[in-house]
Amino acid sequence: MDRPRVICHMLMSLDGKIDGRYFALPETRPGLRKYGELRGFYGCPATIYGTTTVAEGYADGTVFVSDPPDKGESVPRKDYVGERGAENFIVAMDPEGTLKWSGNYVEKKGRPKAHVIEALTERASASYIAYLKNLGVSYVFAGKRQIDCGLLLHKLKELFGIESVLLAGGGITNWAFAAQGLVDELSVVLVPAADGDSEAASLFEAGKLSPVIPKAFSLKAVEVIENDTLWLRYILK
Repeated sequence: MDRPRVICHMLMSLDGKIDGRYFALPETRPGLRKYGELRGFYGCPATIYGTTTVAEGYADGTVFVSDPPDKGESVPRKDYVGERGAENFIVAMDPEGTLKWSGNYVEKKGRPKAHVIEALTERASASYIAYLKNLGVSYVFAGKRQIDCGLLLHKLKELFGIESVLLAGGGITNWAFAAQGLVDELSVVLVPAADGDSEAASLFEAGKLSPVIPKAFSLKAVEVIENDTLWLRYILK
């Protein structure tokens, strides 16, 4: 199936965590700078995030059953391109349709304005689909109950012309792609810090619907960065 190239690009602590209190340490700062620079190095027009990551950093939280987003008429469960000619995208993995938006673009400091694409399954309600369409948020259907990552990638290329994507968390989303062999390169900025928080998200986490199948990687390159930080690049075997 024709699809974009996928680069999983993450910043990680020595204990394998992609978030946590270690972010506040001065030893983490060089890694944070390098992580941002490498987004430009890869030059991907689209970034894929999981529901939790989007809710916490990009959307306006989530929509609850007691506060439905819209009671408009039902719309067909067909893919919808809300903005023609967009150059940058944020792709939100949102199987049930829960994310709340203020518009069809997201602007984050230091990053280009990005059009929102919702990756849905058939579990998304008709009212939520209508809500997205009214906002001009693009959406694609990629599975019945869980997102078929390969199908999603195919639609991103076919409908939006996206040739490469950054996969940027959380751990469950990262593993969903890796478990299906859909990660072409793993880029890890490893900072010399840890906090031992067992509740923090890891680089890869198998969700309830993802298989726990061991995967091996081959080292592609290593670069030492300021203050003992490493940039590690791998490919799936």
